[in-house]
Amino acid sequence: MTTESFPKSLQASHRIFLENLIRVFREDPRMVGVAAAGSYLTDTMDAFSDLDLVIAVEPGHHAEVMADRREIAASLGSLLAAFTGEHVGEPRLLICLYEQPLLHLDLKLISLEDSADRVEDPAVLWQRGERFSDAMEVGEAVYPEPDPQWIEDRFWIWVHYAATKIGRGELFEALDFLSFVRGTVLGPLGLIRAGSRPAGVRRIETVAPAFAEQLKATVAGHDSADCFRALRACADLYRSLRSDSEIETGDRAEKAAMDYLQRVESGRPESKIKIFQ
Repeated sequence: MTTESFPKSLQASHRIFLENLIRVFREDPRMVGVAAAGSYLTDTMDAFSDLDLVIAVEPGHHAEVMADRREIAASLGSLLAAFTGEHVGEPRLLICLYEQPLLHLDLKLISLEDSADRVEDPAVLWQRGERFSDAMEVGEAVYPEPDPQWIEDRFWIWVHYAATKIGRGELFEALDFLSFVRGTVLGPLGLIRAGSRPAGVRRIETVAPAFAEQLKATVAGHDSADCFRALRACADLYRSLRSDSEIETGDRAEKAAMDYLQRVESGRPESKIKIFQ
C-alpha cells in the first residue's frame, strides 16, 4: 500500500491516519482487509470530510472483534469518544472521534462472508491476498432507493399531521416534520432527478444547486405563518417530483389534507360532518 494510490483530495491528516490503521490491522491476523467508502470513492474529500471504512474480518473471529471493537478503535489513535450505530440500523458500525487532529471515523466491521451485501463498492486499501476483493465479486452493490408509491401512500397523512401541529402551536414538532420530509422525500427524489444517489440531502447544494434553491422554500422559522408557508412549499415541490414516477395518486387524501391545511391556516379547522347511512 503506497500513498500514491490515495485520491488527490485526501487530506494529509487522513492519509497519516489511514497508513497507521493499515499497519495496525496488518499485524492483526483476525483482519482480512480494509476498504474506504463515501466521498473517498468520488475523490471529493476536503478538510470537513470524515473517513468511512469497511473492515473485513475472519468469519470465525467476527464476534470476538465486535466485542473488542472499542479497544481496537483505541489502538488506532487518540480516541476521544465512540458509540455504536444502532440508531442507523447498523450495529456493526462504530462511530469514533479522535484528537490530534480532530477526526471523525466510521468504522464498519463486517464478517468477510457478508461482503457481498453492500450499498456501494468500497475501494480496497489493503487485504490479505485477494480475499476481500474476491468476496465482493459474489454480490452486487445496491443502494436503497425510495419507493414512490410508499411515499405517496403516506405523504398526505403526514401533511394533515403537520397541519395539526402548527394549528396547536407545536411549532418545534412542525419544524421537525419539515426536516423529516426534506431528508426522507424531497431530497432523495430531487437527487434522483439530478442523476445522483438519493442520500437524503447530502451535498445537495453541490450536486443539484437549482433544486437546492427550490428546497429553501421548505425551511421555516419558529412562526406559525412561516410553518404554514413552508408546509405548502413541501406539498408543491412533492407534486412536481411525483410526476417523475408512475404511481397511483391518493387524490382524495391530497384534497382533504390540503383543504384541512387551508382551514387551519384561516383559523377554521372544523368541517361539516357527513353521516353515511
